[in-house]
Amino acid sequence: MASGFPTVTGTVFTADMYNGLVSYTINLQSSASYTLSSTDQYQVLVIGSNASTKTISIPTDATYAFPNGTAITILNSGAGLMTINAVTSGTTTVTSAGATSASPTVAQYKAAVAIKTATNAWTVVGAVA
Repeated sequence: MASGFPTVTGTVFTADMYNGLVSYTINLQSSASYTLSSTDQYQVLVIGSNASTKTISIPTDATYAFPNGTAITILNSGAGLMTINAVTSGTTTVTSAGATSASPTVAQYKAAVAIKTATNAWTVVGAVA
């Protein structure tokens, strides 16, 4: 979670907190696969740094129900293509304008944002193929 948010009800929102809202918390993933978790929302940048192909998976709402409107930013810094897909494709729908609508890919040094639009429904936008 981004460090700029007040942590206790009634906390005064200071300039330092505000400045923390404009920066990302980094979640560096060097393995070949990673499943998004509740800690990846709210200004977290998920970076895939594996040199070979890698997969970022979106869990079903039964595993973790991200709120509708959640936007998770994903960056591929590794040499191989990164695929964004659903853990359970029959339950969770991932769509994009990429060549493969159900499993968009992101090339090296490209980024995409996965946006939850409804229950078990995500749209991936950005530099997808």
